[in-house]
Amino acid sequence: MRIGRVPLRLPPPTIRLRMTLLYGLVFLISGAVLLTIGYEFARHNLNGPFDHRRELQRLGLLPRGPIARPHDFSYRIVAAANALLRADALHRLLIEYIFALGAMTIVSVVAGWLLAGRALRPLRQITATARRVSGENLGERIALKGPADELKELADTFDGMLARLDAAFASQRHFVANASHELRTPLAIMRTELDVSLADPDASVQELRRMGESVRDTVDRCERLIEGLLMLARSEAARGREEPVELGALAADCITDLSARAEEAHVRVLDELEPAWTRGEPALLERMIANLVDNGIRHNEPGGFLRLSTRTEGERVHVIVANGGPRIAAADAGTLTEPFRRLDRTAGGFGLGLSIVRSVVEAHGGTLELEAPPSGGLAVHIVLPALPRVTVVPKRSERALTQS
Repeated sequence: MRIGRVPLRLPPPTIRLRMTLLYGLVFLISGAVLLTIGYEFARHNLNGPFDHRRELQRLGLLPRGPIARPHDFSYRIVAAANALLRADALHRLLIEYIFALGAMTIVSVVAGWLLAGRALRPLRQITATARRVSGENLGERIALKGPADELKELADTFDGMLARLDAAFASQRHFVANASHELRTPLAIMRTELDVSLADPDASVQELRRMGESVRDTVDRCERLIEGLLMLARSEAARGREEPVELGALAADCITDLSARAEEAHVRVLDELEPAWTRGEPALLERMIANLVDNGIRHNEPGGFLRLSTRTEGERVHVIVANGGPRIAAADAGTLTEPFRRLDRTAGGFGLGLSIVRSVVEAHGGTLELEAPPSGGLAVHIVLPALPRVTVVPKRSERALTQS
């Protein structure tokens, strides 16, 4: 449409308007069909066979008994009057039907507009929330109340998407904050080494090599730190591919891979591995168990032990890792899952191992409990959802990896 030379663009019809028109059109068609059927029934009944003789006798225009000339003048008068009355009744009935259909169509359009607005109210709430959400307030949720219909499912799906985005953004912020904090020290060490070497014009080859070796060690430390931070960020983010995983087999592989370290640290490894099937990302679950075994070896004492067990109980699988070592205060045990939390800074590492374990457990819908036994060391108990039982031959063994 154009007004003068300026094109007039009409706004696109809203879904509420389309639903209202649809309601009105459906009512108009169904009402017209219903009234047409009623009108045809009325016309058929009024135009059916009519006993004029009996009607004349009822009115007293004909005597009782047989009539010799049924088509006399009175008879034709009554028949014509009845035909006129039937036509007038059908005409008035048609007018009333058309008026009623028009009035009810208007009422149905108004009712359809109100009902469509009420039905689409949750959709407006979802739209308003989507417009308000940004990177700074991803914690906002729709939390739609009402019956479990399609709109409730849409709102819950949107809330789930916001939760995943919030976790991803939080993981990213956490990674940036931790990386900037932990990388500051090694970068300062490298700068100091370089400044000292550059400030000495007579530095010998041995001093330069010593500076280079120090910088290389610091770079290696940065690489290990970044790898740990990336794994922590990955475990805190949304889960990747999921597939059935047997934790007993993963635990056996981790023990085999770290057997040399346990042997070097004179730590005796005991395992009681039974089938424990769960669903998740194999790489993250393997890193979870490897971190527990590595921490159990790292923070142990010569001649100590490391006990690893897996089992299935009902709808849950259990992974328990207990190790010997120095006594830990119960208050400190609960804080070991925080990033960069280290009770013994001489043992190496960055304090990310148990943080990664906690993030992996939470990402797979499980729980994590840490206990500090009075005899020393740490006991970690992980519970994850189990898959239906799968037939696997259980294995129980005890490996003594300490040199005799």
